[in-house]
Amino acid sequence: MESKSSESASEKLSADHFSSFRTAHLELEDGTCYEGRAFGANRSISGEVVFATGMVGYPESLTDPSYRGQLLTLTYPLVGNYGVPARNPADPLNPGFESSHIQAQALVIQNLSRDFSHWNATSSLEDWMIEEKIPGIEGVDVRAVTRRLRESGTIKGRLLVEGSPDRDEIASSPYQDPGNRNVVAEVSCKEPILHRCASDGAPRVILVDCGAKTSIIRSFLDRGADVLQVPWNHDFVAEKGDAVLLSNGPGDPKMALETVENIRRALDGSRPLMGICLGNQLLALAAGFDTYKLDFGHRSQNQPCVEVGTSLCWVTSQNHGYAVDGTSAPDGWEEWFRNANDGSNEGIRHREKPFFSVQFHPEANPGPLDAAGLFDRLLGLVR
Repeated sequence: MESKSSESASEKLSADHFSSFRTAHLELEDGTCYEGRAFGANRSISGEVVFATGMVGYPESLTDPSYRGQLLTLTYPLVGNYGVPARNPADPLNPGFESSHIQAQALVIQNLSRDFSHWNATSSLEDWMIEEKIPGIEGVDVRAVTRRLRESGTIKGRLLVEGSPDRDEIASSPYQDPGNRNVVAEVSCKEPILHRCASDGAPRVILVDCGAKTSIIRSFLDRGADVLQVPWNHDFVAEKGDAVLLSNGPGDPKMALETVENIRRALDGSRPLMGICLGNQLLALAAGFDTYKLDFGHRSQNQPCVEVGTSLCWVTSQNHGYAVDGTSAPDGWEEWFRNANDGSNEGIRHREKPFFSVQFHPEANPGPLDAAGLFDRLLGLVR
């Protein structure tokens, strides 16, 4: 009898829980519509719909500034089962998070786990999203969404939550395209910030913040280097430092032309310079390459990249929707890496000067650490 009573109570709790669900719709610009259940904040939103194929790492992905303005679809079928890690209010570089807030516009998933278990978890994914005012939709066939995006290319869409106060306004407004605005300026720091390591006489890396992940900063601090984090349009050429790192970030690189112009001036010198993700594209534009938008981007933790001229294949973490046209290499420059899946450019370097960049994320978080040695490569040029 006790077992039956317990089962009935569980069934009642489940029934009450499901009855509280709100209907939501993911509408794509091409007219495709997916129905599901809303979770997170009670609001509707519009943006660019993208997909990522990683199995884990949703706190890092959601806080990655590169997802600014995007509705993030996760293809792994169960999300939220290890909750959200604890934050240290005194540490601006909290491990497990790539910025201080969720950057994605919304989250699209198949199944939300409201029960979570992890020794370092302090809240559920849904509670965190409510706190951050981020809406989500579950119960969607994310495989169907992914196939649609692969066939049609990245497409704009909107998440409409029934009963939300802004539902009708969002439904009747034009689809928002983050590629049409300078989202880099939205996620960059507003003034220089100095991060010091524990070593005296440490080399200083100037980090041009175009939406930098905090794990990039931690990667240098862990290697005994100070980091001067400067805004995206800051005149970093005039700053004192031993090396320059052009960070990752969101959107179209051609919207950050002030950064490109500063890089162009830096290329007249010989101070070591490295780019990551968007930084690869910005360096390429400054050098004379062209960039273009990929059909559906690279957003996963297992992108294979072949080092040109070798048989080495690196497994890398990536999150980008634009790429460098490797066929447009100007004098003095060469392709360094290519994607083994689609042949797109994954890195460039100068033949003589200490300038190089990669389209992937050597700091990972989440993802493999095959390329982490690139931070050592940059610091090795100044030590």
